[in-house]
Amino acid sequence: MNILVTTDSKWAIGKNGKQFVNIPENDKLIRQETEGKVVVMGRLAYALFENAFSLGKRKLIVLTNDKKFDKKNVQCVYSVDELLEELKQYNSEDIFIVGGASVFEQLLDKCDVVHLTKINYSYEADKYFPNLDENAAWKITNRSDEKTYFDLEYEFIQYEKVK
Repeated sequence: MNILVTTDSKWAIGKNGKQFVNIPENDKLIRQETEGKVVVMGRLAYALFENAFSLGKRKLIVLTNDKKFDKKNVQCVYSVDELLEELKQYNSEDIFIVGGASVFEQLLDKCDVVHLTKINYSYEADKYFPNLDENAAWKITNRSDEKTYFDLEYEFIQYEKVK
């Protein structure tokens, strides 16, 4: 399985349920990577990303405790065990976890690849992604050149689990 995540320089992913910034090139890459694939997210992440993933052909799965949560064209699962059972029918490389923080925390050890957009800036935050640079189970396998969006510098980094 894959994770798609954007962090700042201190591995922060958001504050008050919001992302820090939308980078068009990053958004385009995420849409391309997930087209025709399975996208897994929590309920709050779904509220944030609903429009981004509703276009195109994707299988959307929302992991939530809210049994009343019901959205058209979205499959809901209510536990990690139920999610993992559902995901058995798909190729692991076709599954993308897109957030939020609690979903990342619950599924990171089940994933093989993390596609990280790293912003060279430090935001005030309340949600973080684990620092893979300090985790011997992960190694960088690909890194883009530095890119800019207005005055914001960022890069795409791919981490793979050490086998």
